[in-house]
Amino acid sequence: MNTAQHRHPWRAARRLCGLLAVACLLATPAWALPRHQPIPGGVAVLALPAPFDASSQAQFAGRPVLTVPGDDGWRAVVGIPLGHTPGPSALRLTFADGSTRNIGFTVAAHTYPEQRLTIADPDKVTPSAQSLQRIQREQAQIRAAFRHRSADRPPLRFSLPAQGPLSSNFGLRRVLNGQPRSPHSGIDIAAPQGAPVTAPAPGRVLRVGDYFFTGNTVFVDHGQGLVTLYCHLSEIAVREGQPLRTGDRIGAVGSTGRATGPHLHWGLSLNDARVDPRLFLAAEAQAER
Repeated sequence: MNTAQHRHPWRAARRLCGLLAVACLLATPAWALPRHQPIPGGVAVLALPAPFDASSQAQFAGRPVLTVPGDDGWRAVVGIPLGHTPGPSALRLTFADGSTRNIGFTVAAHTYPEQRLTIADPDKVTPSAQSLQRIQREQAQIRAAFRHRSADRPPLRFSLPAQGPLSSNFGLRRVLNGQPRSPHSGIDIAAPQGAPVTAPAPGRVLRVGDYFFTGNTVFVDHGQGLVTLYCHLSEIAVREGQPLRTGDRIGAVGSTGRATGPHLHWGLSLNDARVDPRLFLAAEAQAER
């Protein structure tokens, strides 16, 4: 045995702990990725072949896709629209030298449950002509927010933006006052009026506004086409362009817009496809759901 180690065993133990810590760091992936769930409204995480690099591009359904580097190569994180037809699909790659390649993957079929709700205000179910004009104006703003794409490196693991039980799942086929309407494109977190809503990951406030259906709403840009939104707020506590850190206050839970009671509607858009935000939750937050 080494005489120095024999005289000072604590030094050897400390050295061993240091080596183990370094090994753990090396084993940790460069990016924590969302869950791979290639269904309509889900996310496909796809390995990209060499020579894909930072100068290359990936597209799905004609829209740029988020790509991230890792220790073992690049990955594409693809948002799959709720209306996407299940079956064979392809990611289009364009490399730095101008050559192209398709990467095939399969979108599995999935049936979301039905949810029936009663809305007290009939104009929120079958809008009047005046309300339709407002909705059309607002839809243009909302589409622009979802299609916004900045060069920021996005976080891919999120915490929950509010505390409370999940009251409505993503993708529910909604029937309002007996009439079929668009599927639920986010998750609803039941929380009392005025409860805090906080940033689940770093980002920048992209847009704030009061909209016909979603009420007081905040859009947050996280980078590369990843945008989150927070709806039905009773109060907005941020301004457009404001940088956010995880845990910063965005606003307060409310019931503005089309809502049956106080709750937070949390949505996530990836390459202009609304996908299930729970796929991006860290393990401890997933356990709470």
